[in-house]
Amino acid sequence: MKICVVGAGAIGGLVAAKLAAIDQEVSVVVRGPHLAAIREKGLRLQESGSERSYRVSATDKMSELGIQELVVIGLKAHQVPGVAGEINGLCGPSTVVVTAQNGIPWWYFYKTGGPHEGAVLESVDPGGVIAKNIDVDRVLGSIIYPAADIVAPGVIRHVEGDRISLGEVDNSDTERLRSTAKLFRDAGFKVRVSSDLRSELWVKLWGNCTFNPISALTHATLVDLIQFPPTRALVERMMREAQEIGEKLGVRFPVTLDKRIAGAEAVGKHKTSMLQDVETGRPLELDALVGSVLELGRITDVPTPNLTAVHACVALLAKTLQDEKGRLRIEPLR
Repeated sequence: MKICVVGAGAIGGLVAAKLAAIDQEVSVVVRGPHLAAIREKGLRLQESGSERSYRVSATDKMSELGIQELVVIGLKAHQVPGVAGEINGLCGPSTVVVTAQNGIPWWYFYKTGGPHEGAVLESVDPGGVIAKNIDVDRVLGSIIYPAADIVAPGVIRHVEGDRISLGEVDNSDTERLRSTAKLFRDAGFKVRVSSDLRSELWVKLWGNCTFNPISALTHATLVDLIQFPPTRALVERMMREAQEIGEKLGVRFPVTLDKRIAGAEAVGKHKTSMLQDVETGRPLELDALVGSVLELGRITDVPTPNLTAVHACVALLAKTLQDEKGRLRIEPLR
């Protein structure tokens, strides 16, 4: 199968390597040192104490790749609008596109049949540029749960986890959904075919819109920010705001707030992705993880004082880091 992973960073790289391991024809779209390393030594994956290299086609020009059977968008949400037109160039009549972004997806209000059908979320799809270039009819949504990181250019470390949820935008059961799920299972993932992907998205977002921004501001790990009473209380207030928004949109939360927090606490001293981005100086996924929730709060007339305050602080942090071309990291005194 001809597969392109657009954005083979930590998670995209993990997916690309796993698919290449089962002899799929995989290409990756990457840039800079990561591109040079993959071209020279292959895409290397570290897991279970060993490292293997997989040969994949690597480029920074999507136009070189031609039509694909499957496109996996592994970019962060804020990166997708800028390349949506190029992604469209990878698509033929039967190409399937799997979106793998955190937060509220650009297609959230498509094929819902509700009062907001077709509404564009400016926080994740400014001006509707993604929707104009990527036909929602070819999209499968996904929730990617594994943790991975880039330990060196061209080298992905699989930290833990192997769960993926896949679903059609309209929650239907289709042959392409089942065949894509089988492909990912063959690659070693535990795949759940979801008939209510939006509710599952919210359970993950429930944590991402709270733990991520607080950790970015405090430089605390998950267990530390949950076990510190003042931030634990702030987490609860922010999650209650998000839950009210989700429920107004018809979302069913299958776990309690306390159970969701306990699950995050059990992860231990893990740095959230937003904290990792602060430490490395990468742009923050603030709009997808928090800004989108605030936008949905305005749509549903739900007050969000705690989410709004934390968002304002992280937005200023993100601007400062960008303006100064800097990063922030706590290091031991010497």
